[in-house]
Amino acid sequence: MPSKSTGINIGVSSCLLGERVRYDGGHKHDRYITDVLGSFFNFVPVCPEVGCGLPVPRESMRLEGERDAPRLITGKSRIDKTDQMSAFCKAKVTELESEDLCGFIFKKDSPSSGLFRVKIYNNGVAVKNGTGLFAAEVVKTFPLLPMEEEGRLNDLVIRENFIERVFCYRRWKDFLKTGPTAGKLVEFHTAHKLLMMAHSPQVYREMGVLVAHGKKLNLPELLRRYQELFMKGLTLQATVKKNTNVLHHITGYFKHELTPTEKSELLEIIDQYRNHLLPLIVPVTLLKHYVSRYDKQYLAGQVYLSPHPSQLMLRNHV
Repeated sequence: MPSKSTGINIGVSSCLLGERVRYDGGHKHDRYITDVLGSFFNFVPVCPEVGCGLPVPRESMRLEGERDAPRLITGKSRIDKTDQMSAFCKAKVTELESEDLCGFIFKKDSPSSGLFRVKIYNNGVAVKNGTGLFAAEVVKTFPLLPMEEEGRLNDLVIRENFIERVFCYRRWKDFLKTGPTAGKLVEFHTAHKLLMMAHSPQVYREMGVLVAHGKKLNLPELLRRYQELFMKGLTLQATVKKNTNVLHHITGYFKHELTPTEKSELLEIIDQYRNHLLPLIVPVTLLKHYVSRYDKQYLAGQVYLSPHPSQLMLRNHV
């Protein structure tokens, strides 16, 4: 199911887009993915079972054996489909390298596409500690790619983190297309300072040290190490405490402009956010107003204030 072109491609399990590819001939259409995310992302659908040549409908399958090397076994006929599936997975990830993916949403619990806590049976006992065969191959091939399961996207914090990572990965890829230099990397790093502080002050400091000594490294190595830290830091969720620190940090840029009443109001709103009485969008919106009003160019260039389209309403939860 294609969406309007945005330049942001994400892989999605086909059944989540409404395609009838499941073993029982059905689908698991996720309206949030198609109706909301579809306005911002281009979908690259993948169904490993159909892709590897299995029919619809078909026998259900499950993972059996050891966690690190499970086998894919059909439920009734007890046929081992591991090699057939593995051959498809290796070929498919090679094909996906040309799709310029910025994220992937997998179908939870699937023996091929489940990303977390997939059942693996051993002597008839199921333990939820596995990863689907296709999902495991994607993780192996694209270790920095933002990935999630559709079920976990119902958690608003996880949803926000995933989508933010997708947009950041797109910005990073676009940066790499500009003919990056050590100087341009400093500019990129500066623009993402407050965002990284909200996710991980420690990783942000590591990134800062890397950039400061970047001229001692060859450029490809510098960019590779920066990218790893950038995506690693973003996987750590921005918390209320860390966001509050960033909001206070931004407030410091207005110490000469705000009246005592305005400053008091702003600090009260930040405190209400800290106490889970207001969503993050409220203090951020007020700060964006002051950024525009007082022409704070440095803050205007901070990705933190607008990391993703406002229509996604990702900062509206308390």
